[in-house]
Amino acid sequence: MTTDLFAEDLNSVIRQHSETLAKQLYAQRESLFPPDAKKQMRKFTSGEAAALLGVNDSYLRKLHLDGKGPSPETTAGNRRLYSARDLQDLRQLLEKTARKPGDYLPGRREGDHLQIIGVMNFKGGSGKTTTSAHLAQRLALTGYRVLAIDLDPQASMTALHGVQPEFDLPEGGTLYDAIRYESPAPIRSVIRRTYIPNLDLIPGNLELMEFEHETPRALAQGNAGLFFFRVRDALAQVDADYDVVVIDCPPQLGFLTMSALSAATGVLVTIHPEMLDVMSMSQFLRMTADLMDVIADSGADMSHDWMRYLLTRYEPSDAPQNRIVAFLRTMYGDNVLNAPMLKSTAISDAGLTKQTLYEVDRSAFTRSTYDRAVESLNAVNDEISALIQKTWRRG
Repeated sequence: MTTDLFAEDLNSVIRQHSETLAKQLYAQRESLFPPDAKKQMRKFTSGEAAALLGVNDSYLRKLHLDGKGPSPETTAGNRRLYSARDLQDLRQLLEKTARKPGDYLPGRREGDHLQIIGVMNFKGGSGKTTTSAHLAQRLALTGYRVLAIDLDPQASMTALHGVQPEFDLPEGGTLYDAIRYESPAPIRSVIRRTYIPNLDLIPGNLELMEFEHETPRALAQGNAGLFFFRVRDALAQVDADYDVVVIDCPPQLGFLTMSALSAATGVLVTIHPEMLDVMSMSQFLRMTADLMDVIADSGADMSHDWMRYLLTRYEPSDAPQNRIVAFLRTMYGDNVLNAPMLKSTAISDAGLTKQTLYEVDRSAFTRSTYDRAVESLNAVNDEISALIQKTWRRG
């Protein structure tokens, strides 16, 4: 213990720094998204809209000229701009004359079960939140009804969607409310609409840690029941409302992660292809397997539709990374997604303004940098979409 006259209590310093940072972040949000500090999704060019819908730009232009579907905004240069809501309205229109059901509305049909995707890794910097946020947004923009759940107390995915936990969630409002042991709230009470049609959010904040603290007490008192089913049972309340749930899991193997894993139908493990990360992953996988054995022994069905590894922050010109990628592909084969998520300054630059790459305008970046990053993200997310379709015995 220090006897320095000028020493300060560490907890006081940390709390002061936390409060100062929170105020600065709030001020930044106010300046970025005036006048009411609400985020909005940008408009899409006709080329982007056509690509998202899976049609030709010329066909989209013809629909507009024929007066079919929503009327896009027209700029001074005669460019057509479509909102995310316009895209959804066009999907509804195009589906009516589609060659086969699901061409434009790819979501569930009768007999299809809800897809719950747990995105996980317990090592920081693996791109877990970046993956979760872009996956949820891409699925929503391509016609799925999506619920994104931030189960990470650090709440990065929440912040990306324009919610600042310290200011916007003073009295709860996370999944904890729906999975706590005493008087759980209906899950619908914590679901928020986002500025993207088809995408709802359950935000996260530090309150989620309460579940980690309360579960051991509940287990000791014999009141926890099958605690690992709490996320699954909460989601059952809104099963019919969504096609896909994307869960950004905490970066550790606690009770929240175990409950999310028990609910998941698909598991996505992010891997940064560096040797230290791969060594950590070895321990992570072993611990995960041990914990899942315990859950399975309690009578849980731990079967999943799929599990995949996603290579993140990948640099194709990095020879050591390429060796590790080859090593992982040799070892795990088809369990490694074909598409890697490339390392890109565009993704980190977008994050500076609390946006995903799908939200920022292409003109804000060097075109080649932006296009390369978006193509990489789309390839990853569309491969996961194909897995979903395959699970539903389509595609």
